[in-house]
Amino acid sequence: MSNAGDEFSNRDADRGTDADSGVAVSEDIEYGIDEKPPLGESLVLGIQHYLTMVGANIAVPLILADAMGMLENASPSVTARFIGTFFVVSGIATLAQTTFGNRYPIVQGAPFSMLAPALAIITVVTSGGVGGGAGWQAALLQLQGAIIVAATVQVAMGYLGLVGKLRRFLSPVVIAPTIMLIGLALFNAPQITASDQSWPLLGLTLGLILLFSQYLDVKHRAFRLYPVILALVIAWVVAAALSAGGVITDAHSGYVPLGDVTDTQPLLPIYPFQWGTPQITTAFVVGMFAGVLASIVESIGDYYAVANITGSGAPSEKRINHGIGMEGLMNVFSGIMGTGGSTSYSENIGAIGLTGVASRYVVQLGAVIMIVFGFVGYFGQLVATIPDPIVGGLFIAMFAQIVAVGISNLRHVDLNSSRNTFVVGFALFVGLAIPAYMGNFESTIAFREAIDLEATLAGQPGWLEAAAQAIVDTIFIIGSTGMAVGGLAALMLDNTIPGSREERGLAHWDRITEDESEFESFWDRWLGADDNAAFDAERQD
Repeated sequence: MSNAGDEFSNRDADRGTDADSGVAVSEDIEYGIDEKPPLGESLVLGIQHYLTMVGANIAVPLILADAMGMLENASPSVTARFIGTFFVVSGIATLAQTTFGNRYPIVQGAPFSMLAPALAIITVVTSGGVGGGAGWQAALLQLQGAIIVAATVQVAMGYLGLVGKLRRFLSPVVIAPTIMLIGLALFNAPQITASDQSWPLLGLTLGLILLFSQYLDVKHRAFRLYPVILALVIAWVVAAALSAGGVITDAHSGYVPLGDVTDTQPLLPIYPFQWGTPQITTAFVVGMFAGVLASIVESIGDYYAVANITGSGAPSEKRINHGIGMEGLMNVFSGIMGTGGSTSYSENIGAIGLTGVASRYVVQLGAVIMIVFGFVGYFGQLVATIPDPIVGGLFIAMFAQIVAVGISNLRHVDLNSSRNTFVVGFALFVGLAIPAYMGNFESTIAFREAIDLEATLAGQPGWLEAAAQAIVDTIFIIGSTGMAVGGLAALMLDNTIPGSREERGLAHWDRITEDESEFESFWDRWLGADDNAAFDAERQD
């Protein structure tokens, strides 16, 4: 009788290189990007991806709903539909990105990078700062309009190739701290650092993930493939049993409200423009575009991270353009549906590193599960019963993996170079310090008041006041996003401080970056690359 662990280890050893690309494939990858596990296995793995992103994808709509006054002034069914819409949009965006976009196995979800401008818009509207009402619906319609217009610019930036042009300026010295800051961004998330934290429950979740993914992974494939779902289910059952037995009460952070599961509509009516016609205010669009820029920086870091984890070549300019362009389209779609945007999710990239499953097919099945669970109220409510301490344990494992991926990018550079170590260290420091400073202000309005902007601009023309406010708001939004601050700082320093291409890691990176021809867009696959080449040649003539 063969040993399952030996078979698993042998399969890893046999992977070697990808025959199609010639790029070395990570020995830790069980299923590559283009591989399809058996359907049953894929469904379980898809559910695991869903559970990995569910904490953040519930947190964002709840934060927005609370700020808008939806939780107080609308029925629970409205809030449930709002949350369900986020999952439907996430599922459709994930299918679109993996099929028509950059085709990386990256889950799309509600962005934290666009949360700052969204909260600023909500604050202005709910305080009566614009016409058309001050309720939660008025705030949501203004938010939708700002996202739609700002995302339209993102679409143009992607598909016109503007974002991809940045790739030539991105060395490992820039990408490494950017990816690290993606992982470090949530080190102080309330699910981890809450004062009423249930450390035993968080420790149980984290300990199980570590046990399954790092110690028992060679014993049986199940531990390697399903560490997240196994840990979440076990921890949730323990918490539910303690809750049902009265050991912990509803005041405890680990309480599981089982009675809430049936307290919702079986099917949620989710459709375009369900909250009304989006409203467009220029100042809000400018603020939201700053959030979109921060999201773009984060997404580029995610693309490099998933390429690194899967052993693929660094993403080509063409792949980056298609990824950002599709994210823009899905942001427009999210505005139409009535959510707070969509972007690449780092949690699921961390899950790829822990499980070794990089299959695009698995992520697509997970996307279908998101859509179904978004429409079915019972499923959404069941998942919403997962306590914060369990989500916190998951966050620690996922984001620690992302930080490690960022560090690994430095293997391409000369770490004996003082310029390189300074750039990386400086980017990490400001990427943590500046967002911490911005965290002292609840919104862009509070930031304006802190720097006494109104008094400074007193008596100035209206257009100058509006321009100054837009600049200050952009500084606040970018400054609140660690990966944007660190990434931009590293980008500026790495491209201005003298250093050779070999020293900066660009020479080695050029050798492992995929050729532009290796990425086939949806257009290429359906209409034929040869036809497109002929069309391009004819256009040049």
